[in-house]
Amino acid sequence: MSSKSFFAGLAMLLFISSCGGDRKYEEFHSFDSDSWHERDSVTFDLSSLKEKDGTSLIGIRFTESFPFSNCYIRVISEDSTGAVLDNKLINIPLFDSKSGRPKGSGFGNSYTFYDTLPFPMDKKVSKLVYLQYMRQENISGVEAVGLKIVK
Repeated sequence: MSSKSFFAGLAMLLFISSCGGDRKYEEFHSFDSDSWHERDSVTFDLSSLKEKDGTSLIGIRFTESFPFSNCYIRVISEDSTGAVLDNKLINIPLFDSKSGRPKGSGFGNSYTFYDTLPFPMDKKVSKLVYLQYMRQENISGVEAVGLKIVK
């Protein structure tokens, strides 16, 4: 085996092992018009996910044109029969209150911000539903919302 192929194989192995990271689950639902209508519920089917323990994060991908400094989202967890296990209204600050700069990471005018969910994801949870609660029919500047579960 030549040293070039050895190092190429080693580099490939390191690359593949670094891609897994600490993420157990991550999914984002995009909005076609970069706006979230109040009737648009976003649902995450977790029934096939075996391990739900870890830190659960809600992710919001937004632009600088988002008209508010924060976003209110109702998060509902349900079991396999559709019974509601938890129903919380959470406030997610998307812009810094002092500087006005967007929170999270991103490039251009698009950012992604993660915040922790206000309840644990136990084994009973099979579905998670997000509803926007901004007292407006349509909020612009929201590209996508997501769920991430990390170790």
